[in-house]
Amino acid sequence: HMKIMKQRAAQNFKNATKANAAETRWEKFVALGPPPPPVADQQIHVRLRGADAARRVVKMENLSVGDLFFPFSDEVYHGERVGLIGPNGTGKSHLLAVLNGAAPDEGTIAFGPRTSVGVFTQINDRPDFTGRQCIDIVRDRLIDDEKSMRALARYGLVNNARQEFQTLSGGQKARLEILCLELEGHNVLLLDEPTDNLDIESSEALERALDGFEGTVIAVSHDRTFLAKFDRFLMIGDDGDVYGLPDYEIAMKGLAEPSALAGLRLAKKLS
Repeated sequence: HMKIMKQRAAQNFKNATKANAAETRWEKFVALGPPPPPVADQQIHVRLRGADAARRVVKMENLSVGDLFFPFSDEVYHGERVGLIGPNGTGKSHLLAVLNGAAPDEGTIAFGPRTSVGVFTQINDRPDFTGRQCIDIVRDRLIDDEKSMRALARYGLVNNARQEFQTLSGGQKARLEILCLELEGHNVLLLDEPTDNLDIESSEALERALDGFEGTVIAVSHDRTFLAKFDRFLMIGDDGDVYGLPDYEIAMKGLAEPSALAGLRLAKKLS
């Protein structure tokens, strides 16, 4: 009988201990408040924003690169979307490189005050990112770990936070680079075949981002869906002539039949 009483007392003590521990855990839970909502990983949402720029952001005068195209002049204004189009090998990416600071072989290029240029490259060539984890790259721009993780989550990259840049897929690299352009606050974006390595969802996210971007966009692209929202176009032909084309419809006609460019109404020869 005494043995049974001791067993019951021991069991009651254990139960009381468990109850006290459970009560303590509950008190801590209440004190902490409700848990934060989980961070969505798959919904890619891009927010590019550009600071105010001077009205004219770039002026090109008698500009040429090697023998790729004849010297031409043009001016690009704040908020414009300018597509660089034409056959492969005509110098579109070379022109973009000059806009990014490479020296032209002929002519001059001048940027307006307060112009900040950001570049999205065709080959994701970012040696400064190689060997670094995504979270570290983003933290450089946001300082705070929690904000960095939330930024990665907006681009569907939160599960890749501890992955090194060079191990990412092409689409993931593109998303990370777009995120960095956003965080750096550039007001002129240079894009070289930006949709080439993007899946459909990421490509659409980029297009939505550019819709809301207040700055200037100059892009080399063969993606007709991507180009449809651009304001005007510079087309470099196989013969080296450079044309200014005022809208998408005329640009598509020029691409379909380059020999007819000179006869297209509103097509302006710039070289």
